[in-house]
Amino acid sequence: EVQLQASGGGLVQVGGSLRLSCAASGFIFDDYCIGWFRQVPGKEREAISSISSRDGTTFYADSVRGRFTISSNNAKNTVNLQINSLLPEDTAVYYCAGDLGVCPLVIYEEYFNYWGQGTLVTVSS
Repeated sequence: EVQLQASGGGLVQVGGSLRLSCAASGFIFDDYCIGWFRQVPGKEREAISSISSRDGTTFYADSVRGRFTISSNNAKNTVNLQINSLLPEDTAVYYCAGDLGVCPLVIYEEYFNYWGQGTLVTVSS
């Protein structure tokens, strides 16, 4: 059974940093796609980043490119999302999602069969 667990959210001031982690278990093959999404209440879920474990290919949404960095630790089956220079508009619940294989060039919700619980990031001004 595939399970994903997101962690690392919290309250941070504008300009601060956090590191979110997504711990994955149950993937039989070391060949998976992990994506990060975020959602503000009342708005659609936004795809923000992804990484393919096979070749390390990454994707970033324009809204986070240059501030967020995704990385994977295959030995620990963990994907981290380093988020820097936080802005009030980054306040959201952040979710990680996973599935087998290489990520699509631009991730989307329907691609993923497995989801972790969300972790809340709150940026105070």
